[in-house]
Amino acid sequence: MILERNEDLVLPRRNFLGRAANFTLSASAIGLLAGQSTLASAQSMDGGKDVAILNIALGLEHEAIGAYQLGAESGLLQKGVLDTAVLFQSHHKGHRDALVATIEKLGGRPVITKSQDEYARALNASTLKSQGDVIELARRLELGAVNAYLGVIPAFKDTALAKIAGRLAADETMHWSLLSNAAGKPVPPAALYFGA
Repeated sequence: MILERNEDLVLPRRNFLGRAANFTLSASAIGLLAGQSTLASAQSMDGGKDVAILNIALGLEHEAIGAYQLGAESGLLQKGVLDTAVLFQSHHKGHRDALVATIEKLGGRPVITKSQDEYARALNASTLKSQGDVIELARRLELGAVNAYLGVIPAFKDTALAKIAGRLAADETMHWSLLSNAAGKPVPPAALYFGA
């Protein structure tokens, strides 16, 4: 497949933890992200570190939105697949909006989205020649997102905060699973496939 020759397309999501290794999201930031202002106000805030890690996540959500836009505009997707891609893009827009609101509440400045042309170049959109190629691109980006979000869960001592991070990972897992099914991929044969 085309994307097997382009491993670097998913590196930003795979390296999420590596880039964020020096940061730990405060309970306050996760509370804001989850729309739980009371939880957020009960915690102390380390806005600078939180904004930095949230901006990494925001950049990844911008990328996902751009990738789904590329797929939607490609003319390669059948109606049912197109409808699902647009729905998944709306999920990523919801993640983006929550991240932006949280970053702003922490007094930070959200990273801005790149142009669609920049995403097309970065994701090597010119190699997308079929519906299968588009699905494979989305599938690999979603897997990277699953692993990135799962990777931050152990940083939380409060189980409620870990649950919120888990919900974000669950959205990405749902996307990956449905895309894998659409691509005719088998169920992973080994247990504990995600988060490794």
